[in-house]
Amino acid sequence: MSERQPYGTYAPSGLVAAIARRTVRIAPESWRGRRLAMLLRRLAITLLRGRPLDVERLGARMRLHPYDNNCEKKVLFTPQFFDPQERALLKARLAPACVFLDIGANIGAYALFVAAFSGPQARILAVEPQPDVFDRLTYNIAQNPFHTVKAIACAIADRAGELTLFIDPRNRGESSLKIVGTNESAQIKVPAVTLMDLVRSEGLTRIDAVKLDVEGAEDLILEPFLREAPAHLLPRLLIVENAADRWQIELPELLQAHGYREVGRTRLNLMFERTG
Repeated sequence: MSERQPYGTYAPSGLVAAIARRTVRIAPESWRGRRLAMLLRRLAITLLRGRPLDVERLGARMRLHPYDNNCEKKVLFTPQFFDPQERALLKARLAPACVFLDIGANIGAYALFVAAFSGPQARILAVEPQPDVFDRLTYNIAQNPFHTVKAIACAIADRAGELTLFIDPRNRGESSLKIVGTNESAQIKVPAVTLMDLVRSEGLTRIDAVKLDVEGAEDLILEPFLREAPAHLLPRLLIVENAADRWQIELPELLQAHGYREVGRTRLNLMFERTG
């Protein structure tokens, strides 16, 4: 496995390095630039022949595998396109000693981004249930000096126990506890806890922000948490994947009832802030 090799083993070189230098400089608002970035990315992935790359992105060292994971492709070649509004909100609102939960952490892009600008007193939990993606996450955490990120190998759900995770082999970031656009034959059993159980087990007394990206199960996680959690545990900021077509409840209305207002919206995510 590539995670056994020391960081720097897969440093970019040659044409691949040149492509990566070019794509990270493309302006996010440029339609032509985006098209060029996609073409160059496709060429670089062909040249890599299955190898990962060791790079610094979003203020952190990472080993990225741009094949079966759209998150890794984007962070590697065009990090400026990776949720810029969401990251700007976090950077503007979070204090150095923040408590941040990255649920559906994938390879740690959000968690490491927050760790890079927060201080040594920050507390960051990166929760990821897929074992091989979790290995990538823990490798990336270990390459950085932050010491504020804890990786947790489980799913967050509406009940504790062993649940089935449906794996999308084309894009590991779209694996889900629900069967939505995934290959039903690609499934694994994973341990699951509720968000309230996670908060209690980690001894958290406050939560400053949560990023929740669990491919349509956001409502299943948040409804019982909002019902059970005391007011002081309700996160000040929520970044939630916009999966309204898969939710069983009107999540924005539920959040509004608990004191949240929408402060941003992108093609992929909804952003809420609690003012009460």
